Amino acid sequence: MNEMREVEVVVVGAGQSGLSSAYHLRRAGFEPDRDFVVLDHSPAPGGAWQFRWPSLTFGKVHGMHALPGMELTDADPARPSAEVVGAYFDRYERAFDLRVRRPVEVRAVREGNGGRLLAETSDGTWSTRALINATGTWDHPFWPRYPGQETFRGRQLHTAQYAGPEEFAGRRVVVVGGGASGTQHLLELAPYAAATTWVTRRPPVFREGPFDAEAGRAAVALVEERVREGLPPRSVVSVTGLPLNDAIRRGLADGILARRPMFDRITPEGVEWRDGDRVDADVILWATGFRAALGHLAPLRLREPGGGIQVEGTRAVADPRVHLVGYGPSASTIGANRAGRAAVRDIKRLLAEDRPAAA
Repeated sequence: MNEMREVEVVVVGAGQSGLSSAYHLRRAGFEPDRDFVVLDHSPAPGGAWQFRWPSLTFGKVHGMHALPGMELTDADPARPSAEVVGAYFDRYERAFDLRVRRPVEVRAVREGNGGRLLAETSDGTWSTRALINATGTWDHPFWPRYPGQETFRGRQLHTAQYAGPEEFAGRRVVVVGGGASGTQHLLELAPYAAATTWVTRRPPVFREGPFDAEAGRAAVALVEERVREGLPPRSVVSVTGLPLNDAIRRGLADGILARRPMFDRITPEGVEWRDGDRVDADVILWATGFRAALGHLAPLRLREPGGGIQVEGTRAVADPRVHLVGYGPSASTIGANRAGRAAVRDIKRLLAEDRPAAA
């Protein structure tokens, strides 16, 4: 466990962003195990997708883009997305010989000697000249706090713990959150639950028509502006709105997606608004999103007063050795592919500058 190994680049995480980065490292001439290493804490290929609930079939997935160099073809839309994407990532890792090491938990990244970084892991310490952080958000679910939350006698769970609608049969369920997960949960739960109630902080915005390249660039630009200022990123979905597909239209017409404003307090029996209106509930399902999982980078003190990490492109402004992919504007699957390429390009330049000139 005390073994020290040296590489040029450590990639933390083997989801879409990490695999894209590893692919571009390979293309740039870096050899796995010799020049770079990919460390993944998950038990199997698939990134966060392997933890998604079985009823989230591939046909319900919003905007899944292929990894660079290998298309995802002939995927059965009726199969669970966890199976489809897990198998695809597994094929990808083997096809490009990325040699992902798992399960390996990266516990801390701190300053080392000679301008190197030390990545302390459950499988020893890696000394590296650059680090690509691709840890995503799945391990850091966001739970809002509301008065009376600890008094609720029913069950509270987050999207990260959701396993499917069957276990809520006959239950009264309050779903909190205006994103894609919240609407998917409601549409799934309706045939099983005794009653569902949807509450969100802001009115949901439904998007009609195709989401073209220009709209995508505009959405990414809004997210990118925040991370350039050192503010915590918002998801790309938060600025694109929800696609108004046939399932959503039926949910609106049937009253399943009848949104109510956020409640003011939680009671032992349910939730209550300031005007005294209340809803009795057996379950509160928090579909309130995730935050970037960056706790292992804390020793480097990268966070700005605004609470986020200031990033230019993918490079942390406070430490150019550290690149964040899958963070902020690169959190979407297509953004992750581009970010992996950009990070490797910058790292090649950094490593070339650091090397002493030949005699």
